Amino acid sequence: MRKTITIDEKECKFKSSAAIPRMYRLKFNRDIFVDMDNIAKQMKVQERLKEDLKKAAEEKGEEFDESQFESNLPIHSLEMFENIAYLMHKHGDPSQPDDILEWIDQFEMFDIYKIFPEIMKMWNLENKQMSKAKKKKGK
Repeated sequence: MRKTITIDEKECKFKSSAAIPRMYRLKFNRDIFVDMDNIAKQMKVQERLKEDLKKAAEEKGEEFDESQFESNLPIHSLEMFENIAYLMHKHGDPSQPDDILEWIDQFEMFDIYKIFPEIMKMWNLENKQMSKAKKKKGK
């Protein structure tokens, strides 16, 4: 699956395929399935926290300024996300740098909350089970 995602006003071509888990394991010596699951859990915690803060502000009659909300994602989650985003971008656009630090340096800043859902959607669509197991009862 291919998708163009805008990061820091740059059009970036991402690609998710069956090769990604192997590429990720070879490049980062980690399991992408475990890492994606961990990042998704951390993102859900952050979204719940944001909703709780928004609700508390509304109850006080205050306006919730989303721009003031700061992520408290653990640094290892941010690094895992950068690794995944880099690999999918490199897979979609081989002209990207071979070094992840060079890749990151080309952006002023990008918001994990804006692009992670797009990457997660690509990942889920690529990895969804296309058919149900056909195990017969009693066998």
